[in-house]
Amino acid sequence: MQKNQRLTIKWLASSGLWMCLLWMSVAQASVVTTGWLSDPHHPPVETRFVLTGQTDAANGTVAGYLEVRLQPGWKTYWRSPGEGGVAPSINWQDSANIAELDWQWPVPQRYDVLGVETIGYAEDVIFPMTIKTEDFSQPVILLATLSLSSCSTVCVITDYPIDLSFIPSKLTPSEPDMRRYAQALSTVPQASSLAVIESAIWDADQSTLQLVLSNAQGWDKPDLFIDGDSDAVRDSHFSRPDISIAGETLTAQIGVSSWFGQPDLAQQALTVTVTDNAVLSEHSVQVQSGIMSAQTGHGLLVMFGLALLGGLILNIMPCVLPVLGMKLSTVLTAEKQEKRQIRLQFLASAGGIISAFWLIALALVALKLSGQAIGWGIQFQSGAFLAVMVLVTFMFGANMLGLFTISLPSGINTWLGTKGGKGYAGHYAQGMFATFLATPCSAPFLGTAVAFALAGSVGNLAVIFTGLGLGMALPWMAIALFPFMVRWLPKPGAWMGKMKVLFGLMMLATTLWLLTLLAPHWPVWLLWLAGIAGMSLIVWRSVKVFGGRPVGVLSSVFLLFSAAALLTASLTAAKWATPLPPEPSWQPLNVADISQQVAEGNTVFVDVTADWCITCKANKVRVLLQQPVYDAIQQPGLVRMQGDWTIPNDAVTAYLQANGRFGVPFNIVYGPGAPQGIALPVIYTSEDVMLAIQQAQGG
Repeated sequence: MQKNQRLTIKWLASSGLWMCLLWMSVAQASVVTTGWLSDPHHPPVETRFVLTGQTDAANGTVAGYLEVRLQPGWKTYWRSPGEGGVAPSINWQDSANIAELDWQWPVPQRYDVLGVETIGYAEDVIFPMTIKTEDFSQPVILLATLSLSSCSTVCVITDYPIDLSFIPSKLTPSEPDMRRYAQALSTVPQASSLAVIESAIWDADQSTLQLVLSNAQGWDKPDLFIDGDSDAVRDSHFSRPDISIAGETLTAQIGVSSWFGQPDLAQQALTVTVTDNAVLSEHSVQVQSGIMSAQTGHGLLVMFGLALLGGLILNIMPCVLPVLGMKLSTVLTAEKQEKRQIRLQFLASAGGIISAFWLIALALVALKLSGQAIGWGIQFQSGAFLAVMVLVTFMFGANMLGLFTISLPSGINTWLGTKGGKGYAGHYAQGMFATFLATPCSAPFLGTAVAFALAGSVGNLAVIFTGLGLGMALPWMAIALFPFMVRWLPKPGAWMGKMKVLFGLMMLATTLWLLTLLAPHWPVWLLWLAGIAGMSLIVWRSVKVFGGRPVGVLSSVFLLFSAAALLTASLTAAKWATPLPPEPSWQPLNVADISQQVAEGNTVFVDVTADWCITCKANKVRVLLQQPVYDAIQQPGLVRMQGDWTIPNDAVTAYLQANGRFGVPFNIVYGPGAPQGIALPVIYTSEDVMLAIQQAQGG
C-alpha cells in the first residue's frame, strides 16, 4: 500500500497536479511536520521530522530537525555507534527537488550495555537537518525512510516513513521550532581554534592511537570521540580514551580494534570531536605512523631523562670530537686560575650549549608552525649554514695553531675563546659551536626524545630540548660546581703546546670535512678554489709566524712520514686489515613501490641517510658493509631502497615523519611477514639487521 502511494505521488508530480496539492497543504498549516511517527510493534520510540520555516534563498536551503523521543532505558546511536549498535540513517533518494540532506550530530554520550561500550543518545534528542534544494522556487517533496536502531537489553531496528511536501518560498517561520532548532544546533560541535591538535600518532605495534591537544584555557573533564569516512576508520572501534593532562596539554591514548583483523590507521584522515566544559569542537587530522610516547606527566619526565642521557652521550660522539680540543685546552689552563674564574668560564660554556639548543628549538617551532619540514640536523641541509661552519672551524683551527689573533670591535676580545683571560664570550661561543657541530650525530636515546619533542606540543619541544642542552652541558656544569676536579688533570707543561697544535689540526680536518658537504650546493671548481685558498693562507701565515725554515722542515717530515705510512700500510694491510667491499647498489626511495614489492613476496630494506650524518656512516662501516649483513642485503628477493636527506627532500621528510622519525639514520625492513615494517634502532648491530630481515621474510 505504501509503495502504491509513493508511485501515485510521483505520477502527480510528473503531471503537474502536485503543485496544487502542495499549495493547499502549505496554506492549511504554517508548520510543516510529519507529526509523531511510531511503530505499534516497537512503542518505546517515537520520531518526527519538522521544518522550522527558516530558509535561505541565496543558498537554496531550508532548516529543519529530526526529533527522536525514547522511553527510559532505551538509547539510539551516534554516527559512529561504538563497539556495538547501528548508526541511524535516512534514505531520501525518492525525493524530488532535493540536492542534499545535511544531517548534523549533537555531541553524544558514552553508555555501557552488558560490558559493551556504545556511543549515542538517551531520552529526547534533536538532530538539526538542512535541506538543500535544486531549485528554491519550485515545490519540494521529501520522500524518505528513516532507519533507526534503538537498544536497551535488546536492540531493534525500525523504519519510519517521512513524507513532506512544501514550497520553500511559502514557508512561515515557527518560533517554538526555531528555538528548538537553535538549541540543538548549539550542541553540535563546530570547527574551533580553542583546542588545537598538536599530533596524531598511530603505533601499529600496540594498536594504539595517541592524540596530543593543547588548550590555552586548560582542561577540566574532557572527552574525545573519533570517527572518519574511510573504510579503515569506519571498520575500527575506538575505545574510551585514556587521558592525562599536564597544564594546557592533553594526551590521549586510544586503543583501536576491528572485527576485520589488524587495524591500520597510518595516513588515515580522522574527525576528532572534543568536548569539555568550555570546549565543543570538531577537528580533522591526518594520522602519522610512529612510536607512541608516554602519555602522563611521568612520561614527560621519562622523556626528559632520555633527553638528558642523549645530550650527555653527545659529548663523546664523533661530531663533537673536533671541539674537544678547545675544551681540553681550556681545562688544561684552568688550574692556574681562581675557582671563581673557573666556575664562570665553565658556566659560560654550559650556557652556550643550552642557548644553542634553545635556538634550534625556536627555529624548529617556527618551521613547524609555518608547515615546513622539521628534523634533527636539518641545518646541515643548508649551504649557507655549512659555509659559515667552514669559516668558523677554519678560524678556530688557525687560532689554536697560533696563526691568527682574533680581536673583534666594541671591546669583545677573544670572541672565540682560545686566549683565556677573564673574557667569557669565547667560552660561551665554544659551547654554542659544540652544539651546532653535534647535530649530525644521533646518539642512543636521542632519537626517541627528539621524536617525542617534534611530534608533540611546543611545550614538550621546549622541555625536551632543554633536557638535551642540560645533558650535553653536564660535564662542564660539574666542573663549574666542583672546580677542584681540575686538580685531577695532568700538570701544565711544554706538552700542552704540542697538544694545542694537535687540536688545531683536528679542527682544520673538520673544516675539510665540512667543505666536502658543500658539494651538493657549490660547483666543484669553487670547492677546490676554496680549499687551495685556505691551505695557501695557512702556509703563508705559518711562514710569517714561525719562519720559512721550521715550516719547510715540518712539511718535509710530514710528507715523508705520510709516504712511509702509506707504503707500510699497503705492504702489510693483508695481515692486519680487511678492506671494505664496494657499497651495494641502491634504488631511490619509492614509498608507493614498497607495498607492491611486498605483495610480490619480496623483502625491502630501506636506508634513509645523509652525507653529513656521522652515525649513518658509522652504521654503514660497522654493519652494512660487514658479513653476514653485506651478503644478506644482496640476496635475491631483497630490494634495497635509499632515501637521501643530504639536501632538503620533501618526499624523504614526509616518509620520515610518517614513521614517527625526525632525523637520520632511519632503517626499516618490510616483507611478507612484516608489511608495516620493522624499524631498526638508531645505532644497530648485525644481529638487529639479520633478525629484522628474517622476521620480515616470514621466517
